[in-house]
Amino acid sequence: MSLNAAVRPNRPAPEAPARTPRRTLQPVTGTPQRRRPKLAYALLAVGGALAIGAAQIGLSLAITQDSFTLAGLTSQQHELDLRTDALQEDLTGMSSPQSLATSAAALGMVVAGSPAYLRLSDGAVFGQGTGAAGASTIDPTGAGAVGNALLNDVPVNASTADDDTPDAPSGQSMQELPPAITDGLPSPSTR
Repeated sequence: MSLNAAVRPNRPAPEAPARTPRRTLQPVTGTPQRRRPKLAYALLAVGGALAIGAAQIGLSLAITQDSFTLAGLTSQQHELDLRTDALQEDLTGMSSPQSLATSAAALGMVVAGSPAYLRLSDGAVFGQGTGAAGASTIDPTGAGAVGNALLNDVPVNASTADDDTPDAPSGQSMQELPPAITDGLPSPSTR
């Protein structure tokens, strides 16, 4: 191979960049005329600032109002809790055995004697088999009663004041009662 074949073809030479005329410095002889700001942009900026301020005030008032509402509801809940506790205490006092015994005595209920049992296979009666006497042998508010502070202001039974109690026929006295039991209410003895 020869060197002639390996020679590169000629390319056109790149053109020189066109030169721009050089700027010259000149002294400033006067101030350029100032452009007037557009009134619409100023009003938009002021209106936006006022809208943001109004939104912040509105949110602050809403949050404050909610806190007052929450405080009121909390106070109301506390009052209802106190009332519930007082009513629960009254209910506990009224359902105590002493209160029930006093209410039963005020209604004319008496403590029965010894229980009687009926055998269903042959109809035999075991026990006394008689009804309770006309008056109870136990006084629930007597000497053996324990003081109950929950019963101080509770009326025994308002409806018993209007009820008519049958009077004993003249010449008959009430059945003589045994002395009050000071050890509490009797309970059956088991063997």
